[in-house]
Amino acid sequence: MDKQFKHISESKVTITQLMLPSHSNFSGKIHGGHILNMMDQIAFACSSKHSGNYCVTASVNKVDFLNPIEVGELVTLKASVNFTGRTSMVVGLRVTSENIRTGTTKHCNSSYFTMVAKDENGKSTPVPGIILTTKEEIRRFARSITRQRESNTRTSRFNSKIFKVEDYLHLFENSNSKIELKEK
Repeated sequence: MDKQFKHISESKVTITQLMLPSHSNFSGKIHGGHILNMMDQIAFACSSKHSGNYCVTASVNKVDFLNPIEVGELVTLKASVNFTGRTSMVVGLRVTSENIRTGTTKHCNSSYFTMVAKDENGKSTPVPGIILTTKEEIRRFARSITRQRESNTRTSRFNSKIFKVEDYLHLFENSNSKIELKEK
């Protein structure tokens, strides 16, 4: 087996946890912050398992809470490496909950964590690549590349040095905003 590349299955991680009253917010649902903490932990475990190094969270791409999670439900988080760069990995996460009494499951969240491998001195360090063996794995890898490119374009487009207000004024029509621009 080539040490420069690993199969995605080698670093997949799944955890299941019972949601307790101490995990709930003021409305009695499981606190989003608790779920985010669990997501960060599993992203760390998956990326560290793949890289063989301590990993840190560099960014989180879009967290949508699709369905509320109730106290007493089992929450399952699944993580796998979808993309590898030189020192970074994109870990795909899926969160589901299960009502123990009825067996009903809900998709609660999907998200992508970019994790960076660190050596013993805290410096970014190279990670093994991934071996893509299915059409789904290839699709996820390609989607990660596309998402990175779109993010870079989006960031540069709104750079304060090149941003032109007049190019975006049409976006404010019918919005819940009022522009009172003060010239500098």
